[in-house]
Amino acid sequence: MTFYHLNFQRFKGCTINTKSSAFKYMLARKEELSSYLDNGSLPMTNSLAERTIRNFAVGRNNWLFSGSPRGAKACGVLYSIVESAKANGLIPYKYILHLLKELSRHAGKLTSEILEQCMPWNPNLISLCQ
Repeated sequence: MTFYHLNFQRFKGCTINTKSSAFKYMLARKEELSSYLDNGSLPMTNSLAERTIRNFAVGRNNWLFSGSPRGAKACGVLYSIVESAKANGLIPYKYILHLLKELSRHAGKLTSEILEQCMPWNPNLISLCQ
C-alpha cells in the first residue's frame, strides 16, 4: 500500500479505530518510513535488529536476579561480547576462551594494539574461533 492509498483511505473514512490510527501513524512518519528508498544500503525492515535483541529481551527478566548492579553490568558485558562474536561469524565459546587467555597474559599492561587484536572483527581470529 502506498502513501497515496493511505491518504485516500483516510479521507474515505475508516470505521475501524485501530486501522485509522495505523494510517495516521504511517502518514505522520512518511519520510522516516521511506528513507530506505533514498539509500540502497538500508534494509526495508528492522527484523535483523529485532532478531539480534530477542535473546536480550528474553533474558532481561533473568537479570533481575543478578544479585547486584555489578552483576547486572557483568551480564550485559558478557551478552555484548557474545553477540559481537556471533555478528562477526565467531563461535562465542571459543572467542571468550581466547579473550580470557589473551587478556590474562597481558594483565596490567594492556595497550590499544593488544585490545585491537582481541576485537571480534580482527581477521586473525577467524581461524582461531570458528
